Amino acid sequence: MSRSHTLPLEAWGRRLMTRAEAWVDGSRPRRYAYEFLWFGLKQGWACLFGGMMLALILGTFLFWPDQAPVSRYDFLVVGAVLIQAGMLAFRLESWEEARVILLFHIAGTIMELFKTAHGSWIYPEDSVLRIGAVPLFSGFMYAAVGSYIARVQRIFHIRVRRYPPLWTTWVLAAAIYVNFFAHHWLPDVRIALFAATALLFGPGWFYFTADRRRRSMPLLLGYFLVALFIWFAENLGTLGRAWVYPGQQAGWEMVSLAKLGSWFLLMIISVVLVSIVHRPEDEISGSPARRA
Repeated sequence: MSRSHTLPLEAWGRRLMTRAEAWVDGSRPRRYAYEFLWFGLKQGWACLFGGMMLALILGTFLFWPDQAPVSRYDFLVVGAVLIQAGMLAFRLESWEEARVILLFHIAGTIMELFKTAHGSWIYPEDSVLRIGAVPLFSGFMYAAVGSYIARVQRIFHIRVRRYPPLWTTWVLAAAIYVNFFAHHWLPDVRIALFAATALLFGPGWFYFTADRRRRSMPLLLGYFLVALFIWFAENLGTLGRAWVYPGQQAGWEMVSLAKLGSWFLLMIISVVLVSIVHRPEDEISGSPARRA
């Protein structure tokens, strides 16, 4: 039995894609626009977990009834659990990835407990499903970052060159995590951490496939761009009152650009944690382009 007969929708999609590629190949602007479209679609697919969490946060902020029998934060916890269960049930994440994402959840919750105790930010609404001042959905926001890092590597067939030795990245990630806590009592060494990050990852490049051609980008630039988009998402999250910084209690204002540095350092921790499951693989000259 032929593949086109058993999977007619897939066969139709492949024929449509072949026609589209033949059309865009006739013009350089069309080819670049088509590749950029695929890049955006794949990025959206990679951040599926985070996108659904953000949609829940904004949707409940806009439409949550005042007299609801459960709190909005508790609903977000249940929604996050269902999203994670769906990702596993539909095999959008592997169990190995889920275990690493659990580490994100635990590490993020510990940091949330510490930071809220020191007034760095607050969760202004009541809830039952919480530990101290931290509602349980907060850990899933860190897990969303881990989910994205794991999925984007598969979806874009990411490979690297001149990636630093793994043990050096583990030491750096541990130092970054400790500094998130220790700077409340000891000097903040994030400038030294930025310098160490540049020293280790500065020579590295990663290679990816959005459409059919292999593209490359410096590792540091890629990490910064992801941190930038997380900062955008954080602005939407605080707009939706999922959490608020001290300056936002009287009314929403844009999150400080200084937070972008914190997200950049968190990206390093995220990449290192995901490397437990997805060890960085070397780019080999002539690697075939692959669609995810």
